[in-house]
Order: sequence, then structure tokens, then C-alpha cells
Amino acid sequence: MTKKLKIAVIGVGVMGRPHARDVNDLPQTQLVAICDIDRAQADAVAAQFGVAAYNDYRELLAKANLDGIIVATPHYDHTPISIDALARGVHVLVEKPIAVHTKDARKMIEAYESAKAKYPALVFSAMFMQRTYGFWRKVKDLIDSGELGKLVRTTWIITDWFRPQVYYDSGGWRATWAGEGGGVLLNQCPHNLDLYQWFVGMPNRVTGFTAIGKYHHIEVEDEVTAYFEYNNGMVGHFITTTAESPGSNRLEIVGEKGKLIFENGKLTFYRNRQSMFKFIKEATGSFDKVENWVAEIPFQYHDQPGHKHIIENFANAILHGETLIAPAVEGINSVMLGNAIMLSSFLNQTVDLPIDEDAYEEKLQELIKGSKFHKTKHSVKTSDADLDKSFST
Repeated sequence: MTKKLKIAVIGVGVMGRPHARDVNDLPQTQLVAICDIDRAQADAVAAQFGVAAYNDYRELLAKANLDGIIVATPHYDHTPISIDALARGVHVLVEKPIAVHTKDARKMIEAYESAKAKYPALVFSAMFMQRTYGFWRKVKDLIDSGELGKLVRTTWIITDWFRPQVYYDSGGWRATWAGEGGGVLLNQCPHNLDLYQWFVGMPNRVTGFTAIGKYHHIEVEDEVTAYFEYNNGMVGHFITTTAESPGSNRLEIVGEKGKLIFENGKLTFYRNRQSMFKFIKEATGSFDKVENWVAEIPFQYHDQPGHKHIIENFANAILHGETLIAPAVEGINSVMLGNAIMLSSFLNQTVDLPIDEDAYEEKLQELIKGSKFHKTKHSVKTSDADLDKSFST
């Protein structure tokens, strides 16, 4: 009989419930327990799947017979839960972002590396399911194979994360410094920030401009513009908000050999006949342009929204040594980018990477302690939300 991986889901709000369903449905996994500090919610989901319910993750780790956990709690809890589980040799799949700030992310990675000395087969994965999307995998392949040559600019306008006020009112922790630790950069855009660095690497300098509660009754950022500088000369732009409708999702990656554009579900390659750098030096006409051809790039479409693929990959990594799609140790990069944008905006100056992690944590604690923000009464239960509507591609 094929071994099934015994998994518990910790946190069964909007994200945790479908994760529990996916674990229950996959042939190589077995849902063995549910954990949530909301007793009624934990009991209801546990009863749905006929498994044990816990209200304290420490009791779960101590008593439940399990191989791995999925952490789908509010962001600050990702760190202590992951660290405690890893120390016990329990495999961990953590929701995005892996942490609120880089100091916590680093603690998690250090805990993982330390635990591996005792449990060498330990697996630590992150829920960056957009890495499974066909068009993003094709973008990654085209860049890595050198089709664009030396990169000069990457611009992502990702403003289709629209959220009405009722979304923010649906949870007491949401969109607060103390409960969530940030806004659009920490909740919606970890996927895009992860993909950005996955495609083109980490910048060396970041300049960020953010607006706090510009369009919503929240105390965190809901509009962001960032400028990235790379030591190799490439520049980048990252523009996002939860207030534009209709929003855009347009990614442009420009290299010496052409331009790659993703928009409206289509991936288009404007391929130069020769390097534009060579053409700049050798062209004889003042207004000559590099000849190029336009091609729509095919890709294998993916199932949406993709979380099930990450859970399946997590299980197969444990059971069969499959390579992780999204190692959690890489999750610090998207946290670093988001923190750098915010820190730059707070300081009103460009910041170098890696950022001053102490300075960012101190600023975060200052915002938490100084908060006078009061949320309106919750008007929507988290379980009522339709998750699939969150993903536009």
C-alpha cells in the first residue's frame, strides 16, 4: 500500500479551508487534523472532514500523529509556528508571505538549516503557487535560456488586485500594522514580488513611494510605485494598488535581443534580428531601428489557482525527493523587496539591499505602538469569501 503523508492545516480562514480540501482530495496525502484559535471554526472544518480539532498549534504538534503541516494563519504567526514545527522534524508548507519582515524570515530559515542537521530529509516549502502558471514558467524559461540576452528593463504594472472596503472589514487582523504588518505588498503582491525576483534576480537599490490608506479605510499601504536599480545596469519598475478597477496586469521585460510582454493572458515576443547594443554602435542612419519580428509565444495552460499543485509538490518532495517548486528559503527575497519599498518610502530615500533589518523592524514596532486605528464592525465572515475570485489569471 502506498504511504500517505499525514498533514494538518493550521488556520482555516479564507485560505486554510481550501487547503484542507485539497489535502483531503490528493491521493498521496491524508488530512489528520485541523487547528484554529477560533474553536467554532476549527470544530466545523474538522467535522466536515472527520478529523481531530485543535485550538493551540503547540498541542497539535505535541499530540497529533502527523508528518507535515500547512500554515495558513495571519502573517505574524507564520514564524513561531514554522520554527516550532521544524524543530520537531515536522515538514512545513507555509503560506505567503513567509514572514512579515526579513528578520523573522531569517529566523525561520536558520531554524530550518539547524533542524536539517538532525532531520536531513526535512522539507520547507512556500505557497508561491503562481510559479506553476504556464505563462510565468514560459517567461522564466525564455529568460534563463538567453532568448532576451542582457536585460535592460523590467516593468510590472499589477493593479488588478482590486479590493472593496468590505474585504478589509472582513477580518479584525486584516490591513492593520499589528494584525497583518502591511497592505498590498504583504497580502496580494508577495506572489508578484516572488515572480519578479525569480525572473530577474534581486536589485541592489530600491526607491519606493507608497500611499497609506489612500482609497480605503485602512492604516497600511494601498498604492505603491517602486524603482529598482541593478548593478549590471538593468532598471525595474513595480506599480500596484488595490483601488483600480479595471486594473492592469502588464509585464514588460526588455533585453538586447528583444522585448517580452505579458498582458491579457497573452505572451508576446518582439524579437530583434540583432543585438540592439551592436546596432546602436554600427547603425549608419540617425533614425534607423532594429528589425524585429512579433511572435505570440505558446505555453501550456495551468489549473487555477494552483495551490493544489504546490501541496502535491510538497508531498512528493517528502515522499519521493521531488524538487520543490517554491523552496521557503527563497521566500525571504519577496519579503526583502516589500520591506525595502516600505522602508524607502518611510525614510523618503533610496535604500540599499540587503536593507537595515533592525531599522525596519523598529519602524514596524513604532507603527504598531502608535496606531490609533479602529476597524469598523466586521460585516462578512471569512468563510463566505469566494477564493477563486481573488485570482485574475
